[in-house]
Parts: sequence; C-alpha cells; structure tokens
Amino acid sequence: MIPLTTTICQDDCQDNCPENNPKSERWQTELARAYRDPEALLSALKLTPEQIPGGISPENPFPLRVPRHYAARMQPGDPNDPLLLQVLSRQLEQTDQPGFLLDPVGDGPATASPGLLHKYQGRVLLITTGACPVHCRYCFRRHYPYSDSRPSNGDWSKAMEYIAADTSISEVILSGGDPLSLSNERLKAISDELAKIPHIRRLRLHTRMPIVLPERVDTGFRDWLSSLPWQTIVVTHCNHANEIDEQVSNTLAELKANGATLLNQAVLLKGINDNVAALVDLSEALFKSGTLPYYLHLLDHVVGAAHFEVEEPVALDLMNGIRRQLPGYLVPKLVREVAGKPHKIPISDPD
Repeated sequence: MIPLTTTICQDDCQDNCPENNPKSERWQTELARAYRDPEALLSALKLTPEQIPGGISPENPFPLRVPRHYAARMQPGDPNDPLLLQVLSRQLEQTDQPGFLLDPVGDGPATASPGLLHKYQGRVLLITTGACPVHCRYCFRRHYPYSDSRPSNGDWSKAMEYIAADTSISEVILSGGDPLSLSNERLKAISDELAKIPHIRRLRLHTRMPIVLPERVDTGFRDWLSSLPWQTIVVTHCNHANEIDEQVSNTLAELKANGATLLNQAVLLKGINDNVAALVDLSEALFKSGTLPYYLHLLDHVVGAAHFEVEEPVALDLMNGIRRQLPGYLVPKLVREVAGKPHKIPISDPD
C-alpha cells in the first residue's frame, strides 16, 4: 500500500461550517451535507460496493467528499457513471505505480513564501485554502502539505510584500483547494490587500465550485466579483457535459453577467471522457453556458491516480477527432504540466 503522508485538510473552512456559524448560508449548509461515506453515496445511487470496478476504499486517507447536488447528476444504477468515477474512492488508488509522485507539478520548489507559488513569468498563485467542495480522485494536490505551507493565522503580509516588490507580476491567481471555499468576507480581505499593489492588472480564480456546488455563487459573492478593480477571469474545472445542468448553466451566466471572463480547464481521464463524443459534448455544453474551453490537461502523475491515465498517442487521436467536428475556438489546448518548466507544455502531433 502507498503511504499517503499528507491529505487535504478537512477543517480548513471552519468559519463556513454550519456547526460553527449559525448564520451560515445555503451553500455552507449544502457543503456540510455532502456525502463522506462511499457506501452511503452508492446506496443513494442504488449500487453496491461489489458492482464498482476496482472496488471501493472506505478508509482511504484521502477521504470522499461529494455534494448532494453533484451526486444528483449521476445516473442511478450505473457503476461506470462518469461523474461517480471522478469522485469515488477506490482500491485502485492504493496500487504503486513507477513515476507517480506526491508533488508531480513541482509546487514545493516553486514556493516563494507561505501559501505563494511563483512558477511562471508575470503571475503568481495563492494557495488560499486546503478545503474543496469535492475530492476529485485525480487531484494533483491530494498530497499537498496545506497545514505546513499556508500562512499562519491567515496572515498574507509576506505574500503581499513579495508581490509588491516584483513589478513584473501583473496577474494573481487564487487557488487551493478551492478559493470559493472561503467566505465572501475572507475573499474580500485578500482582494483588498491586493488592491494596494498598483502593478496588478488581472485576478484569476481557479474553482470547481460553480460546477459541483453552484449555490456558492450567492448574492454576496456576485457583489464582490462585480466590485473588483481588475479584469477578472474565472477558470472552472468541468470534465464532462453531464456535470452541467440548468442550475450550473445559470450560475455560469451569473458569473459572466458580473464581469468575469469564463474559461474551463478539463483533465483527460480514462473511462470518463476519453472519447471524441464526450469531449465534443463537453465543449458544446460549456460554450452554450458562456464558457470557453481552454485547456485539456494530460493527467498529472500524482500518487493514487495512475488508473486515470490516457496515453499521449491516444490523446492526440482524440484531439484530431475533436478538430474534425468543432470550430477551432471550441477546441481546447492539449497540454501537460512539467515541474520546473516555464509554461505548460503543448502536446501536438509530430511534424
């Protein structure tokens, strides 16, 4: 069995938990109701553990977390449902695979100060929280040492000093975990500090929340978004068209109406979206909801995710199939992130 030395913190959103906050909003209540027991999730879908390919892993150190709204989009009775297999903890995760690492994208060496990563020219990334509304089984930060790496007591002063001192930094990315796991007040506190730095021109949010828990985009969040002084980009994470129901589509429209440019980055996942029809449907569903397909990532080689890998030649064949069916603006860029490189690596057919 693989020793999982670090997992995403389960208590990083204490101020958002209804048990600790009697004034919690609907999204916080829904987050507290998320499935955490694999067998309970399967029971709701009229499935048994014996039906699951690869078997389930109830005691997995990277625990299950699935919002009920997201689970409601899964097909009851289907053990191969593409949404279910993204989030269900399975025994397959416990198989050792050569070349799969705890930090496959080099977050550790890129740490400039607690909670601040500086990998690429002109932009930095804040690890704002370790909390996520859903625990995707292929997550490249599933072993990230959040508790050891974030600023103590939420003090971002060192990160802000670093950004202020480097005038080449024009864009700040809020990531995590999921930055929308933070309360609106905590998001505003971060943006207020960033607003003091004159050379910032853009703010980017990397989030899966509008897809898995659209209730999060509440009035307070929309007001915060529309008040920001920069060009704002919301990069969603959606891998399959079945993830986009009417409420998700309406939520994406609300984000766009409040000034955000919407992009999506997906991950190419074996058994989930590794066919032309699924990828075409995803691009169409995203664009119908006002979101432009941006990146299609090859799997990051993180410990526990090897069973999701789609080999590069297969990925290239899929991209050629997509190009035959879609206009160029609906074809995402196929990329791989390589630790230490100055940018994402585009994957293309050899000349």
